Amino acid sequence: MMRKVIAAINMTLDGYCDHTAITPDEEIHQHYADLLSSGDIILYGRITYQLMEYWPTVVKDPTGNKAMDDFAVIMDRLPKVVFSKTLKSIDWESAELADRSLEETVSTLRQQPGRNILVGSRSVILQLLKLNLVDEFQLCVHPVVAGSGLPLFENVTGGLAFKLLKTKSFGSGAVVFYYLPVR
Repeated sequence: MMRKVIAAINMTLDGYCDHTAITPDEEIHQHYADLLSSGDIILYGRITYQLMEYWPTVVKDPTGNKAMDDFAVIMDRLPKVVFSKTLKSIDWESAELADRSLEETVSTLRQQPGRNILVGSRSVILQLLKLNLVDEFQLCVHPVVAGSGLPLFENVTGGLAFKLLKTKSFGSGAVVFYYLPVR
């Protein structure tokens, strides 16, 4: 059986992917720690990867917030593949720059034994959706209006359809929608 590609991302009510517009609480951090634990690799583009470089600093100097500190440890250990045309090197020990195309990398990873292949970067999610390589889509919508930013489904043509599997609600009002792409 092939490994599942799970695309997971946070967004605002008005459809923007802006990590500065949302404030994840303990419940959200625990949710994503559990998701990261379900996989054994995560794929990022350069921008999201550079945002995630915050987490090794939390491992070295914990915040005292258990959920956030636990998330940092899991994030730090999880192998990462970064797709970038501009980065020439990466310092994070658990990360590597992709040396093949996204399509080749994902196709190879899917054939290998292991757990879920996670995708947490808007640009990579968009490319994988166009390649029909997303098996499950987890969209966490936060009750915030950003007003501007990067829209999740920017420049998507030809239409996409999804089947709702389930939802998960949080005390903060955020809701994760679990979707299967309709092929």
